[in-house]
Amino acid sequence: MNFHPLDFFARQCYTLNMSSQDLKSHYIRVAGTIALLGNAALAATKLVLGHLSSSLAVMGDAIDSSTDVLIALVTIVISGVISRPGDDDHPWGHERAETTATLILSFVIFYAGAQLVIKSAAEIFSLIKGSLQKKEVSRLAIYAALISIAGKSILAAIQFHYGKISDSEIVKANAQNMKSDIILSAGILLGLGAAFVFRQPLLDPIIALCVGCWVVKNAVEIFRQINLELMDGNIDNSLYKKLFEAAAKVPGVTNPHRARIRKMASFFDIDLDIEVDPSLTVFDAHELSEQVEENVRLAIPEVYDIVIHIEPAGSDNHQRKEKFGLRAQHD
Repeated sequence: MNFHPLDFFARQCYTLNMSSQDLKSHYIRVAGTIALLGNAALAATKLVLGHLSSSLAVMGDAIDSSTDVLIALVTIVISGVISRPGDDDHPWGHERAETTATLILSFVIFYAGAQLVIKSAAEIFSLIKGSLQKKEVSRLAIYAALISIAGKSILAAIQFHYGKISDSEIVKANAQNMKSDIILSAGILLGLGAAFVFRQPLLDPIIALCVGCWVVKNAVEIFRQINLELMDGNIDNSLYKKLFEAAAKVPGVTNPHRARIRKMASFFDIDLDIEVDPSLTVFDAHELSEQVEENVRLAIPEVYDIVIHIEPAGSDNHQRKEKFGLRAQHD
């Protein structure tokens, strides 16, 4: 029997009979705590080594790790918010708090990256003009890059694990961010190595400029993904295919249409119109809709809520052309 060492926390939760939502919150808290401690240690190490080596590239990498510390802090806070049940003010629960937090983080990350770009560009300009003398790259800067690669590799593996079992967007985004950080640190290592060997201190701010652009790019990508969710968008057409196939499995149900799927953090809210025999009683038609809902939940386990509108078969031909939703034949 395979046992992942990180699943110790999961076993503990099951013994406490935690609900799925509580379990998810627990996973997010664990992932956030590990990311917080790990990134704090890496950020502090790189800040010290960056200062001692006077390397702007290492300082930029330290800034990137510092934003990861902020992400981890927000992750821990959000794990407590999303575990709250729905109330009068939030009938759909508090899942969107994760989305809001991720959106705010994208702006923070963008600001950090933009500041690094500005500072790096200014130093490059000063070096070219000759108004600034910069020391050659120190071995300490190279050691900092090596430490960053090793630490980020461990943290990325842990975050990917908890992102998978919790199905949390913010943990998955953090895992992907750390994966990118590994590539980033590897690039910094190569650049600093070349600067050290060929005694070209100008390469240091140039690398830092690339780091800043990388951070900005990641921030824009996170914003794009989260904005799609806030706009109730969905680019995963496979979900519509599963939805229509689930409805078609119910005998007596035809022409599933006007389907809308919107994302709510790790869950989906679905609207769907179906047609049934107009001679059916309200009770029988309702029973068919219940079967459709059951099939949809089996096909898409992450469904938070689904609303099914029943229409008499053939009535759609007499209605105005639909302006919203997706028809089954258009999936």
